[in-house]
Amino acid sequence: MDALNELEVWKRSKNLAIKIYHNFSHCKDYGFKDQITRAAVSIPSNIAEGYERHSKRQFAHYLKIAKGSCAELRTQLIIGSEIGFIEKQPAKILIDESLQISKILFGLIKHCQNQ
Repeated sequence: MDALNELEVWKRSKNLAIKIYHNFSHCKDYGFKDQITRAAVSIPSNIAEGYERHSKRQFAHYLKIAKGSCAELRTQLIIGSEIGFIEKQPAKILIDESLQISKILFGLIKHCQNQ
């Protein structure tokens, strides 16, 4: 796990998940809160799972799943901001970070597939 801690995309996605938990800790819609936190936690979890498989092909597979979770999280943040579960500015910051993570994941996927 030590080498995983050095992987920037894992660190950023872990921190994003923590921010999601903090921002939605008081949300009374438990179904929404559960869904958005699951999507957020799925990102670093799938990066970690793929990393531990010690196979470029498997790593790329799990990175794709993590990238899908980024899109799911962005969708939920947009919906959450539009229905008033999170203020627009904090939502924008979290959305922007998920977009950056998604771009990094895309680059890693391409790197794994070209090797």
